[in-house]
Amino acid sequence: MRVLGIETSCDETAAAVVEDGRRVLSNVIYSQVDTHTLYGGIVPELASREHIRKIEPVVGQALDEAGTDLEHIDGIAATYGPGLVGSLLVGLTYAKALAYASGAPWIGVDHIEGHIYSVFLENAGVEFPALALVVSGGHTNLFWVESTTGDCARLEYGLIGKTRDDAAGEAYDKVGKLLGLPYPGGPVIDRLAALGDPGVRRFPMAKISDQSMDFSFSGIKTAVLRVFKEEGLKPLDEEASRRDPDRLNLLAGFQEGVVRALVRRTMEAAGRFRPRSILLSGGVAANRRLREAMAQAAAETDVAFYYPRPILTTDNAAMIACAGTFRLMRGERSGYDLDAEPGLKLAAPAPPSKKGRWKQ
Repeated sequence: MRVLGIETSCDETAAAVVEDGRRVLSNVIYSQVDTHTLYGGIVPELASREHIRKIEPVVGQALDEAGTDLEHIDGIAATYGPGLVGSLLVGLTYAKALAYASGAPWIGVDHIEGHIYSVFLENAGVEFPALALVVSGGHTNLFWVESTTGDCARLEYGLIGKTRDDAAGEAYDKVGKLLGLPYPGGPVIDRLAALGDPGVRRFPMAKISDQSMDFSFSGIKTAVLRVFKEEGLKPLDEEASRRDPDRLNLLAGFQEGVVRALVRRTMEAAGRFRPRSILLSGGVAANRRLREAMAQAAAETDVAFYYPRPILTTDNAAMIACAGTFRLMRGERSGYDLDAEPGLKLAAPAPPSKKGRWKQ
């Protein structure tokens, strides 16, 4: 079964062809970083305009690289939420038009579910139940994932924890902008933090008094701002930052604080609910230090740990095609009246019960 996936939830125009939910035949991503760098963040109107300009050639390239055409596509999957409404509408409308023209069945896919399915593109035999941490510029969510089939063919989700303010990736980007680093700040900070000493400048983990598994990253962002002002630091580009030990230590401490919060919350949930696997996905899953720390923590508790390679962590259409494949195989279909849902939720807050399943 060959499925064409389309992803336009934010600032990447992406299309991919995936065979049988596992084999990636093509995965084309057009990044809008150059468009938004001038503004230090994503401008929604510009993002949707870029999607309109690029959606047709990107889909065409994905089909060409897969060595196929629309007549030989067995299904179409497209992101319908969450995300920027203008961006979502471009990919969703184009997918509907292709489905109508070709007669292929089509399915709307939750962007967050796509991130979770990105793990399965390269990791067979994941055991369930699992904890799935999805970390990106717009989301930081911890899900309890169960399978009714023993594999990823049919999954059910319960939301265990979420960010109460900034997402982890958002905090990276805001700190990067503050220090004068190019957008997006996450990859640059990851590179620079590796050159600093995280023990010189330690930032405390946010305290959440209600014993929940939620996250908070606005405090550490504010703490970096305070240091920046108190010490009279000036914005510097990446090259100049490499020659400033104090700045490198500050970035190392910031990154260590964010990673420590993500790993600690995840492992607290693992200790409480006893999953068989931990899954890490989303754009921040490409972070070197986060993967390293999570792998070490999982190994110490004897829990299997899985994550996709970097090209599949950022927004991409292969993950949408993967998730869509299994929904299409189950006989699910979307109607042409399906609308974009910018605030779409994959699951309601519902931690597992003592019997292993989450409380309804």
